Amino acid sequence: MDKAHDVLIRNLWEHTALAEEDVAEIRALTFTVRDFAPNEDFIRQGDEPEHSALVVSGMVARYHLLGSGRRQYLAFHLTGDLPDAQGLFIDEMDHGLSALGPASIAFIPHRELFAAFRRRPTFGFAVWRETLLDAAIFREAITNNSARPMQARMAHLFCELFYRARAAQLVRGNRCRMPISLAQLGETLGMAIATVNRTLADLRRSEAMDLRDGELIVLKWRELQRLGDFSPAYLHLKRQSAS
Repeated sequence: MDKAHDVLIRNLWEHTALAEEDVAEIRALTFTVRDFAPNEDFIRQGDEPEHSALVVSGMVARYHLLGSGRRQYLAFHLTGDLPDAQGLFIDEMDHGLSALGPASIAFIPHRELFAAFRRRPTFGFAVWRETLLDAAIFREAITNNSARPMQARMAHLFCELFYRARAAQLVRGNRCRMPISLAQLGETLGMAIATVNRTLADLRRSEAMDLRDGELIVLKWRELQRLGDFSPAYLHLKRQSAS
């Protein structure tokens, strides 16, 4: 249980200065931790939320479920993220959340969070800032999918996820876990599977990166950044740098 508290505190510290009282308030929260299998949903479109989720380990995906049953993936979330903080302010979830690989998720009752926000507004502002960071990522994803060519589109996504993984201390050397299938890449970037394969092959030929066995390997960060037209300013991570 302490691990869940530590994960949340470390994540919020990336963008918000927390006082000792804020940290104590977070440590007093009740967490219920559950493990999920790959591709298992833990929030469904249409749910009436009563808890907020925290990614304790693993990687999860936010998606829209279309009438045909297909999914449009909207964003990916890593250890430390609060992927459904918006659920604090809406009555019905308009998207779903699913584990990509094995994932551990902590659930925090909304009633406890609201009470903590009243006692420690700085903590409330930090969680609110999480929703603003999500919105910034959504805006960038819209630009990425509508305005960038295929290779830049994929390179940008890899840059974002690698950069965020570094902030979450999930990068080992030049590698981070990324259990995204080629089909899920296509459903994220608006590409047919043949285009996904061709674009990934082009990026591999650039020798800037590789994606194998559920791992993203960044071989030439600045080249990948150039190919993806990637600037990390929209992520607003104060303590992060990628060299």
